[in-house]
Amino acid sequence: MQVLLNADPHTDGRHKMAEHLETVVKEALEHFGHQITRVEAHLSDANSHAKANPDEIHCTLEARLVGLAPVVAKDHANTAHQAIQGAVGKLKRAVGTVLAKHDSHRKTMLPDDGS
Repeated sequence: MQVLLNADPHTDGRHKMAEHLETVVKEALEHFGHQITRVEAHLSDANSHAKANPDEIHCTLEARLVGLAPVVAKDHANTAHQAIQGAVGKLKRAVGTVLAKHDSHRKTMLPDDGS
């Protein structure tokens, strides 16, 4: 699984953040194995224009599934680490739901072999 980080100029998109993201994403989604080819992350600072306010970091994760439409999850928090953690939890649940629905739909579509 490939993990890509896209960060706006007002967020921490350095190498350490990319490593953190990759570790968190791969640990959370390892259960799904090769069903996910790529996860793209987008980090942005909603308050970059007004630094007097606390930061509000937005994290959007998009998982590319083999043979299915991409799954997107979003979260926001005071720090990038918190936003990533929240979005990863949501993405894990969303991917699990999509794959479970696809698997149950596929099973109902298979012909009965009479056994």
